[in-house]
Amino acid sequence: MIAIVDYGMGNLFSIYNALNRVEASPKIVKEPEDLERANGIVVPGVGAFGKCMERLSRFEPVLGDALEDGVPVLGICIGMQVLFDKSEESPGARGFGWVPGKVVRLPEGVTVPQMGWNDLSIKDQVEILDGIKDGDMFYFVHSYHCIPNDRSAVAGAVTHGTEVVAVISKGNLSATQFHPEKSGSKGLRVLENFVRSVRC
Repeated sequence: MIAIVDYGMGNLFSIYNALNRVEASPKIVKEPEDLERANGIVVPGVGAFGKCMERLSRFEPVLGDALEDGVPVLGICIGMQVLFDKSEESPGARGFGWVPGKVVRLPEGVTVPQMGWNDLSIKDQVEILDGIKDGDMFYFVHSYHCIPNDRSAVAGAVTHGTEVVAVISKGNLSATQFHPEKSGSKGLRVLENFVRSVRC
């Protein structure tokens, strides 16, 4: 079972529908204990970093245990940003810290939020990007971007005034700044790759 974490701030139904299209049989999960039966976990997100962490905090122990047990986890948009230590969006709020680094506002002089399609530059051909190539387009909606301490975790990036990390891959933890569920066939391929990692 692939669980979609429902903490009250995710774009749940478009993700649910996209996962159904790639034959994942997802389940929307509202209680932490229900994650214990998941073979894969998706952490979506829409909204502010601090508010998301407030809502996600009760899921943190189970999510941490799942990661340690090797369960594939996919973060999407703010679900990627909360994997980091902190964000300028919510000073004082703590992220999960599973990817050491910080989240900062997009630079001055560019459109904020970045809203629309951007072409991906692949930095590491990891499993989540199987079948994806340089220049493939994905859909973004965000005002902040991630800066990991360890560049080896960066699998893909785009340019929007600066380099914007678009894909993180670290063991069984993957994340995308873009919305795969809104990115057409290429986004579905990313989700299909995640589902394949769950079934392997």
